[in-house]
Amino acid sequence: MMDNMSAITVFTLSGLNGTTNHRVTLFALTLLCYCVIWLLNVTIIVTIIMDKSLHEPMYILLCNLLINGLYGTAGFYPKFLIDLVSATHVISYSGCLLQGFVLHSYACADLSYLALIAYDRYVAICRPLVYHSVMTKQRMYVFVFFAWLIPLFLVSVSTITTSTSRLCGSHIPKIYCVNVLISQVACSASIASIVMPAFNYTFYFGHFILIVWSYVYLIRTCLTSKENWSKFMQTCLPHLFCLIIFVVCLLFDLLYMRFGSKQLSQSVQNFMAIEFLLIPPILNPLIYGFKLTQIRNRIIQCMCGKLHKTSV
Repeated sequence: MMDNMSAITVFTLSGLNGTTNHRVTLFALTLLCYCVIWLLNVTIIVTIIMDKSLHEPMYILLCNLLINGLYGTAGFYPKFLIDLVSATHVISYSGCLLQGFVLHSYACADLSYLALIAYDRYVAICRPLVYHSVMTKQRMYVFVFFAWLIPLFLVSVSTITTSTSRLCGSHIPKIYCVNVLISQVACSASIASIVMPAFNYTFYFGHFILIVWSYVYLIRTCLTSKENWSKFMQTCLPHLFCLIIFVVCLLFDLLYMRFGSKQLSQSVQNFMAIEFLLIPPILNPLIYGFKLTQIRNRIIQCMCGKLHKTSV
């Protein structure tokens, strides 16, 4: 007799049930949002890569943060757009695991880069005399390497443990797959499938504590000096906004998955599910692009140069 794990090869996504009358509108809006995300993020990424004066630790970290945003949204929007124009909303077991891997690793890598940016700002403002010896380019490349490697490794292990679970259901009550939801349809939870997510949550909660600690010292230091406060408003405030937006959006989704109410409408549930894939990828490049003077000036110069060539 075939066991449940081998019998279930396709999951049904129920998040789009009841949206038949609005699919065309939702498709157009989603496609527009995805195009805007690519336009905004690629503009900042290319600006940082092409301008050698921006090859500094903070901008290198920002560039990778935005690349990670494109990576995370690529794990959701193409499949979601296909579902909007499809009569059935299904995903293969392997596709579900892959989507869960991408979305989990995106969230973890985002916290890694936000923590590194917070540490960079702490050293720059609180210990300016040793900044260039501490935040060297070589050390920064090592930080970037591990900021990518560790989330990919931890989420890989978590995904592998999830894939070994025997399944007793194929219904995913959401518009995308994550490991938590796959575990909820498992017949029983293994020790590994409990320990690994718990370790990951604890590990990245430690990142959040590091960020809070950095900002406590930053604010205390900046309050004693107008010059430092000016630096804080210029370079730390955008990061603080992006951090708050990402953490709030992520917490909404995590808390809803754990303690969500069935009384909420499907539209509200879907919005809460995609907040961290919609708001941060759009606002991050906007906030940094408008607030960081060097990036803003460089973009304006490029735009003015193109307009001048066109007029000539």
